[in-house]
Amino acid sequence: MRCAIVMLISMCGLAAVADDGVLKMSADEYRSRMTAGWIGQMAGVGWGAPTEFRFNGRMVPEEEIPAWEPGIINQFWQDDLYVEMTFLQTLEQYGWDVSPKQAGIDFARSRYPLWHANAAGRDNLRQGIAPPDSGHPQFNHHADDIDYQIEADYSGLIAPGMPNVPITLGDTFGRIMNYGDGLYGGQFVGGMYAAAFFETEPERIVRAGMACIPDDSMYAGCIRDVLQWWKEEPADWEATWQRVETKYNENAAYRKASCSGGRKDFNIDAKINGAYIVIGLLYGDRDPDKTIIIATRCGQDSDCNPSSAGGILFTSLGLDNIPERFTSKLQRDVLFSHTTYTFDGLLAVSEKLARDAIVKAGGEVVKGDDGADTFVIKREAPRPFPLEQSWEPGPIADSRYTEEELAEKIRPEELSNGRPDMNAIIEQFAPGWQVRDCGLEMDPGMRAEYRGRQPVLVTHPDDGETPAVLYREITLPENSRAKLRVVVSHHPGGDWQLVAKIDGEEVLSQSISEDTVTDGWRTEAIDLVPYAGKTITVELLNQPTGWFCEAAYWGEVAVEGL
Repeated sequence: MRCAIVMLISMCGLAAVADDGVLKMSADEYRSRMTAGWIGQMAGVGWGAPTEFRFNGRMVPEEEIPAWEPGIINQFWQDDLYVEMTFLQTLEQYGWDVSPKQAGIDFARSRYPLWHANAAGRDNLRQGIAPPDSGHPQFNHHADDIDYQIEADYSGLIAPGMPNVPITLGDTFGRIMNYGDGLYGGQFVGGMYAAAFFETEPERIVRAGMACIPDDSMYAGCIRDVLQWWKEEPADWEATWQRVETKYNENAAYRKASCSGGRKDFNIDAKINGAYIVIGLLYGDRDPDKTIIIATRCGQDSDCNPSSAGGILFTSLGLDNIPERFTSKLQRDVLFSHTTYTFDGLLAVSEKLARDAIVKAGGEVVKGDDGADTFVIKREAPRPFPLEQSWEPGPIADSRYTEEELAEKIRPEELSNGRPDMNAIIEQFAPGWQVRDCGLEMDPGMRAEYRGRQPVLVTHPDDGETPAVLYREITLPENSRAKLRVVVSHHPGGDWQLVAKIDGEEVLSQSISEDTVTDGWRTEAIDLVPYAGKTITVELLNQPTGWFCEAAYWGEVAVEGL
């Protein structure tokens, strides 16, 4: 503990003044660093997304890293961002003393798709198993998976210089889906963010995060290994990556409580992915591009890891030190999927919660003679939880929701799969058409407006091979001069293939990308005259091409001249 106290006292980044017993930061400086932290998350997850789980147990080749384009920053559909905003909304609505059971109710009522520990935790909640049991290994076989680690960024961004806030928030929100090392991953990441407001050196930021978790946990041991290997090979991140691979991926004993089990070709254990965050920070030389690219090239969950590495680094840099290419195309008034927050709204709620946290922890917000606020933050040594490990868990808490709570607050029958009724939606947009195999990525459904058109239908492939399909039967008169008119667009960060079939025969295949649209849209007209006098089945495929931002934006789907 003495090391943690010395480390906290040493926090004296250029943006802050450290007095005896307190840390001081202007409200303007807090906003700069907090804003930068959210931007870093968006940059990292967007830049790394094309490689996610495509490189497992191997490094991503340098040539597979896409070039940065400023539009990539607009990651409003990313689960790596909007899930943690559920926790922010709970804090905003119920305050800092919100109960874990209420936090679980809000998470249970979410409509977005989830996987691994998140999905298992939400399923438990909807079956009446309340936190902390919803994340306990007895009920959740994904307890050491990465989930809370990728969602804990919020906990440090609202806790400048306050390591015990992300530790405590882990108890409230992290136990919904995780336990042991899976929980510690989130507290570690949150602790690094909290430190990054007052610290600039990556090693010290990493050690501040380590002080937030039990020193004798396997997770802490993993990060200690990375720090040691970095000191031994300070110029060769690939050598450190290989040592992480050998110990924490090839040896199944180090991931026995995550869903990856004995597999090395898919490792979603929190520890190894946390190691990749740290590799990015330590070898990135405080350079935004280098940090994000190295964290991405480590592989496995290679969008979540650069998101956290980028967010932590950007927090330590502050907004004025972020290259313009990361901010020039940022859309500040677009809602994040499944939330009520625009980017500016996100900043506002983060600052409100940070101000409340400072006062709650014994600090204060002082207004100067010039009218500007200064945050006076009480310094505290981190107080990590006692050790728990998922392969030898402690007893359950026997925490349950009542039948009344299930019926009135959670309503599992209403929220069982989170899938929108796409056929009901398309009936309003293009009557007579239906949809099949529409996936849940990128929040499919209607948009009030997109690129100057309104309304717009959004679909997304169900997986990397299976297209989403719009289809209908059309009966054409004998002398029909009909044609099918389709107006489509794409996400700024990706492309897709428009394929049209008539009675199963392909009649059109066209890439929809930045290079093939005009003013954001492409119009295709398919002649139906050869089918006059027949009843035909028309299919329009939203075909995936690389599994990155492959939503199709349909501005018009109409049969003309019937």
